[in-house]
Amino acid sequence: MAGVGDSSALGVGAHTWHSDTATASAALPAGPAAAIFSLMARRILHIDTGREWRGGQRQVFLLSSAQRERGSEPLVVAFPEAPLIRRLRTRGLAAAAVRARGDWDLAAARRVRALVRTWRADLVHAHDARAHAIALAALVGRPEVPLIVTRRVAFVPRGRMKYGRRVSRFIAISHAVRDALVKGGVEPSRIDVVYSGVPSPRVGAPRDWVRECDWPAESVVCGVVGAMTAEKGIHLLDAIASRLPDDARQCVRLVLLGGASAGATEIGGVAAYRAGFVDEVHAAMAGLHVLWHPATAEGLGTAVIDAMALRVPPVAFRVGGLPELVVDHETGLLVPPGDVAAFAQAAALLACDRELRERLGAAGPARAAHFSVERMVDGTTRVYERVLRLTRRRVRR
Repeated sequence: MAGVGDSSALGVGAHTWHSDTATASAALPAGPAAAIFSLMARRILHIDTGREWRGGQRQVFLLSSAQRERGSEPLVVAFPEAPLIRRLRTRGLAAAAVRARGDWDLAAARRVRALVRTWRADLVHAHDARAHAIALAALVGRPEVPLIVTRRVAFVPRGRMKYGRRVSRFIAISHAVRDALVKGGVEPSRIDVVYSGVPSPRVGAPRDWVRECDWPAESVVCGVVGAMTAEKGIHLLDAIASRLPDDARQCVRLVLLGGASAGATEIGGVAAYRAGFVDEVHAAMAGLHVLWHPATAEGLGTAVIDAMALRVPPVAFRVGGLPELVVDHETGLLVPPGDVAAFAQAAALLACDRELRERLGAAGPARAAHFSVERMVDGTTRVYERVLRLTRRRVRR
């Protein structure tokens, strides 16, 4: 289905889809098979207000794509110029552009409310804090439409109104995020943990950073992947690099994948290359020897999953959901939160010990397989089914 821009276009798409569903349902026998089809073929309205392409937007894209393949009909509401909406429309998934200027943007809420009605949504799934608030406003007076909220950050939430009973279920992407929600006053019984999932990477030829950057052949290429923001620990890179022992400093080279492209530079006395955003990120990551992940707060860390899947061992602080991903000294190295010296020592250990690097890298793919897209979609589907059953019972009373 093409991208949706207004209510009239949405109405045509909705009508066409229902016609196809009616035909398919008629071909199914009555009984369990029909019941299974009914559970699959539901209409889901996702809301994501992110303006960039980050881990959360990637999860919305993967989830909605898989739901469409499984027979559901998702509609994703996203910011008009966001990379997410462009990718959805390129994939042929239904997408509606809504500009949200704040958490309680009533104009955006009215637009979403109209989409809920026109799309005849069975449920609404909000994927970030702003989407959460807009969904609450849009669903005033619509108790028959359940609201599910995914929480991706391990910060303790504030504000009782947003985290009250109108949210049917919370999905936490790690136990660390779940614990933060509980500390914020959300009852544990209202939270399900569903880990984020990433597809198995397929790489033809890893990117040769040593050749591209004209670095010495013995260089150990360490990479930082993701949004170059404060919570990702980018401000700590100088301190980490400057604390590397001399033997590690001589061989370590840094590549930054994400943020703005700035070419060759130096970080903490170590030669570095700021590649910026790259389209073929898996090939770029496969060309690394070690992943540096100095995040000071992390709900889970899908870049770390990608790295392990590609046999690139990570070094990370023991924060948020990262200990749920990385098995210390088996698939990577974890160091105490904020301990820059310990991070530098762990990074130096992997840089100088090729055997250890290869052993940890070899264990990565099996660990990464626990965080697959299929498991993420299955877990989300179970949450949906539980919520829909409870909502239908409540509405019938």
